[in-house]
Amino acid sequence: MSISRRNFLTFLTATAGVSFFSLQEKKYSSLISSPAIAANNFGFNFVPVKLPIPLKIDGMSDESQKNAYQTYKVLDDLVLPQGFTYDVLAQWGDAVGDSRFGYNNDYLSFIETSAGQGYLTVNFEYISGRTWLQTFEQVIGKTLPVKEVREKTNEKGEIAAYRLQDASLKAKIEEISLEGLIDQGIGVISLAKDQTGKWQRTYSKADRRITGISGLKDGRYLKATGPAVAIFTKTDKLGYDDGLGAKIIGTFQNCAGGTTPWGTVFSAEENFQDQVTEVVLKDGSSLHPDTTPFILNSGEVDGRGNVFGLAGNKYGWMVEVDPANPDDYGTKHTWLGRFRHEAVAFLAQTGQPLAVYSGCDRRGGHVYKFVSEGKISDIKQKNNSKLLEKGMLYGAKFNPDKTGYWIPLNPDTEINPVLPSQIAASRGDGVVALPNPERTVNDTKLLLFKDDEEILAYKAKYKTLADLYEGNRTEKQGAILIDAHFAANAVGVTCTGRPEDTEVDENGTLYMTFTSGSPSEAEGGADKEIFKGPNGEIPYEFGWIISLREDNNDAASLSFRWDVVAYGGEPTEKGEGFSNPDNLAFDKQGNLWMVSDISTGGLNREMKTRYPQGVPVSQRDLLGIFGNNSAWVFAKGQEHPYPFAIAPMDAELTGLYFTPDQETLFLAVQHPGEAGGIRRDLAFENRKFALKTTNGQEFEQIRQVPLGSNWPSGQVNQPPRPAVVAIRRTESKSG
Repeated sequence: MSISRRNFLTFLTATAGVSFFSLQEKKYSSLISSPAIAANNFGFNFVPVKLPIPLKIDGMSDESQKNAYQTYKVLDDLVLPQGFTYDVLAQWGDAVGDSRFGYNNDYLSFIETSAGQGYLTVNFEYISGRTWLQTFEQVIGKTLPVKEVREKTNEKGEIAAYRLQDASLKAKIEEISLEGLIDQGIGVISLAKDQTGKWQRTYSKADRRITGISGLKDGRYLKATGPAVAIFTKTDKLGYDDGLGAKIIGTFQNCAGGTTPWGTVFSAEENFQDQVTEVVLKDGSSLHPDTTPFILNSGEVDGRGNVFGLAGNKYGWMVEVDPANPDDYGTKHTWLGRFRHEAVAFLAQTGQPLAVYSGCDRRGGHVYKFVSEGKISDIKQKNNSKLLEKGMLYGAKFNPDKTGYWIPLNPDTEINPVLPSQIAASRGDGVVALPNPERTVNDTKLLLFKDDEEILAYKAKYKTLADLYEGNRTEKQGAILIDAHFAANAVGVTCTGRPEDTEVDENGTLYMTFTSGSPSEAEGGADKEIFKGPNGEIPYEFGWIISLREDNNDAASLSFRWDVVAYGGEPTEKGEGFSNPDNLAFDKQGNLWMVSDISTGGLNREMKTRYPQGVPVSQRDLLGIFGNNSAWVFAKGQEHPYPFAIAPMDAELTGLYFTPDQETLFLAVQHPGEAGGIRRDLAFENRKFALKTTNGQEFEQIRQVPLGSNWPSGQVNQPPRPAVVAIRRTESKSG
């Protein structure tokens, strides 16, 4: 069979299950799990990369699995199937406009301006404190006053800097904070494809950085729309006032995002609480900047908004940018809510309201939907952005029978809090955090409940969300949106397992990843009736992919149906072989792509036995067996997903985005070397893992694990640098 197709990512013919290629023995390499896998026909035109654990797609006997996986070598590289390569487009420290390419690149969006060229928008989420400090001087060429500042902090490395009287020390803290905030935010770079098929930067006038301090000295403030503007511009705030009204300095903690049908890009401010205070007063105003002090220690460089007096209530939003407009430095749409945003997806149909989905990536976070007041007239017109200025934000209530409904977050919504007994916990009941209507500047604590009876007393005392906030109706609505996560808890929105990404397919179905069901004693956990493992496990660490379909496929519907699409976890326990699913993307054939987000501390963590002292290890102790983070594809007509890529050491793969012709996959490689720093002299160590075959037979694996990273240069003792790559095929697709 010999078929040649232009688009390398076309996996299936129009008839599901008919393959373009038979995977041939001649293509067998060390990446393939076994010769048996090469002999099978998967309906794909790539050979899956070999992960450190056996998968159902291997098609091998237990003994063959034990032989094939008794040793494994982890590579400090972006591992791709045979016949594919990657080109580094930009890496931390490269020039972008009048600034530089930031750190820990995340969401990517490519807007084509003509065939073979366009704008790549890049999010920069956070800095990995330890590795950033270790490599900053070598990469950026500046020396930071780290030692001088560290000597003045407390035992935790903290110092309240905003009101600091020591001008010299304050200036040093400003210097460190400024460099860290420059490395966060959003970037736009222009690209074009050359005659060889490689993408190159073209350095257009639109290339620019929107950093964590944009506006501080250059006047490039961000704008805001929606009810929270009434809080920003109030002159009689209960709390802190930055004196800027509706102007906003910068954007940071920019994690996932989405691209609108009209050609703008949305960037999600996620863990903003690392830089500014999260809790607000009952009028929605911020606490004083010193509530979240600057912190500098061996692993953290955070609280960087402190010294600049940034107002916490201006962060945690969804930011819209038009990459083609060089004067656009971003708009924060407050109707979309303030929480730890992770991703955004759009259900946009001509003649219907616009629906915008997002999730709050925290343990016990919620799924949200904004519905516009106006309707879409032309899906490609950029004035659709105006639809985000009026509407309503809702939170999802999931029912155990696979139905659900949307709860509005407005002043009239009845108080009906989530109960601790509903929440998964390591032991006993969970914890629920609710707004404290009596909070003052001197008493800013949230109310944490671990007992259902206390929650019921709260419910009896306060009737609607209006009772929890202060101001006129518009101001109360603004305060609710600013305090969205806690307001959602108060009205009974379902607590989930860290929603990470949202993606709408061509039929209008929403797909969501929930990366982890492990609870937190400080923040809570997931609803234990909804977020169970494939065998009923509660809590469940390894994550889920869940679909949600609005009733009648109506963007404005207040009811929906949901279902579990896939479970993370070991194949022997009905998982698919990955753990902690994160970003999603659809290709034009409708195949779903996914990358994993195992926490850095869990990657390749040794597990010599599953029963130390006769007690089973925890699910989190099992994370090491999955090796490095990876990328997968769920193909139409196939029972199991297939691994397509493996990340370098300590890294996470993010930002999957295809070019319109499907010939290139853009991918971000985030935080290489986050745990080990610079890999010195190709150092590695051997670790032991108690693995299982897909049928549950236990065996031992010896795994060679590099210590640190030199990616992307691959040169001995060179610093690891987050970077964005373009993946393309190098071999003929005929076979």
